[in-house]
Amino acid sequence: MPTTVSAHGNDAAGRLKELADATASDSALRRFLHGLPGVDAVGLEARAASLGTRSIKTSAKAYAIDLAISMIDLTTLEGADTPGKVRALAAKAVNPDPTDRTTPRTAAVCVYPDMVATAKAVLAGTDVKVASVATAFPAGRAALPVKLADTRDAIEAGADEIDMVIDRGAFLAGRYMDVLEEIRAVKAECGDKARLKVIFETGELSTYDNIRRASWIGMLAGADFIKTSTGKVAVNATPANTLLMLEAVRDFRALTGVQVGVKPAGGIRTTKDAIKFLVLVNETVGEEWLDNTWFRFGASSLLNDLLMQRQKLSTGRYSGPDYVTVD
Repeated sequence: MPTTVSAHGNDAAGRLKELADATASDSALRRFLHGLPGVDAVGLEARAASLGTRSIKTSAKAYAIDLAISMIDLTTLEGADTPGKVRALAAKAVNPDPTDRTTPRTAAVCVYPDMVATAKAVLAGTDVKVASVATAFPAGRAALPVKLADTRDAIEAGADEIDMVIDRGAFLAGRYMDVLEEIRAVKAECGDKARLKVIFETGELSTYDNIRRASWIGMLAGADFIKTSTGKVAVNATPANTLLMLEAVRDFRALTGVQVGVKPAGGIRTTKDAIKFLVLVNETVGEEWLDNTWFRFGASSLLNDLLMQRQKLSTGRYSGPDYVTVD
């Protein structure tokens, strides 16, 4: 079920021209998106389920756990967030297990824009990034100037990455060009100061065909990452919707030479879950995406389970949740 597009002939130049033409007008973008092959939902879910049954041996499991830890965007996005909570979370990102200094750091800490400076102060001098949700997260119900100001404030406070939400209302109403132009505007605001992750809120897009179309809009608009969810709705990251997005980034790179990252977020809580997603990455896009430059987990509780499983592999004993910090 590859996400392929038709081309003017088989030459690369023709395919690139088609992609450029697709964003020339609203009608052209609509034709392009609705010309994408329909998703075989049964086949997609069956392949995702099949890949999830792959067994992982002990040595490979240890590697997968460390890799998953290094891919986490350790997240707190609550109205009750305090500077103290954010400082504690940032400290945990740098030193996830104080009893074992060989434990990898997480990729980033993800917070609201007003908490960026707090996280940045703790993370100064480390390679842990500060990611910030913006553009009226999580609903995205704000005017574009407000969304751009939200993005600008986060970057000025020190954000290395911006996680923006698309206007799902515009997308579901078929205003695809509005969605694309908004992403482009936020990307321009990021410039070379911050990488841009574009959140689709897949649980609100209703169909796999819509997730495929949203993925292509995000990539055509210049997203550095495409991301499943905010973690604030009932259905968030699933193996099937993540597999579909991995297929999209694979085929986008085949057509353009541009690599785009993928970030499943929300609902990934256990080591078993994380390893299933890593298998999806390895089998769909390959080792080039098995790095936190190109794949992330948006999570909060996942890290604790990974740490407990890591301790079990190291000591032979299951420590229990009281041996890790409570976020």
